[in-house]
Amino acid sequence: MFQKLLTSALFAGFAAGLIAALLQLAFVQPSLLRAELFESGTLTHFGSGPTPVPEIPFAIDPVRDALSVLFSALIYTGYAMLLVVAMSVAENRGARIDARTGLIWGVAGFVAVQLAPAFSLPPELPGSAAAEVGARQVWWFVTIAATGAGLALIAFGRSLWPALAGAVLILLPHLVGAPHHASYAGPVPPELAGLFASRALGVGLMAWAILGTIAGYVWSRGEAQ
Repeated sequence: MFQKLLTSALFAGFAAGLIAALLQLAFVQPSLLRAELFESGTLTHFGSGPTPVPEIPFAIDPVRDALSVLFSALIYTGYAMLLVVAMSVAENRGARIDARTGLIWGVAGFVAVQLAPAFSLPPELPGSAAAEVGARQVWWFVTIAATGAGLALIAFGRSLWPALAGAVLILLPHLVGAPHHASYAGPVPPELAGLFASRALGVGLMAWAILGTIAGYVWSRGEAQ
C-alpha cells in the first residue's frame, strides 16, 4: 500500500508540477514582471492619463525559472501525497478510483486548496495592499481544512444532514471573513491584479485536473497489477 501511495503521488505530482510551472512561466509570470515594475516605482498608474501596458520581452532567467519549476514540482508532489491518501481512504469505503474519478478528485482538490480561499482572499501581486501575513496564512489553512471536510461530507454522507453540515463548513470561513487591509492602496493597477488572479486560478485548475487524472490512472494500474 505504501509503495502504491508513493508511486502514484510522485509520478502525478511531478508531472502536474512540471506542467503547472510551464503554464505559469507562459501566462502568470508576465503579470508578475509587470507588477514588479509598478512596485519598484519604475512605472506608475497614478496621473491624469492612462498607463500603457509595459512590454515584457521574452527572456529566460535560468536560476529563477529553474527554481520556479523545482518549487512547483515539490508543491504539487505534496498535494499529490494528500490526494492519494484521501483516495486510499475513499477506496476502503467502497469508492472506485481510476482516471475518470481521479479527475473529479483533482477538481475537488482545486476547489478546496485554491478556489475556496480565493473567494475571499484572491491571489495577490507584489505591491498589492494586504493584511498581515500570519493572519492570512491561518485563515487560508482553516479555509482549506473546512472546505475539504465539507466536500467529504457532501460526497460521502448518506443522508441530507451531512450534506447540510458540509455546506455550512464550506461557507463558515467566508461568513467569519478573511483578513484584509484597512484601505485600498497600492501601486499595482487593478486590471493587472485581476488578470493575475484569473490566470493563477486557471493554471491551478488545469494542474489539479491533470494531477487527479494521473494519480487515479496510476492508482488503478497498481490495482490491476
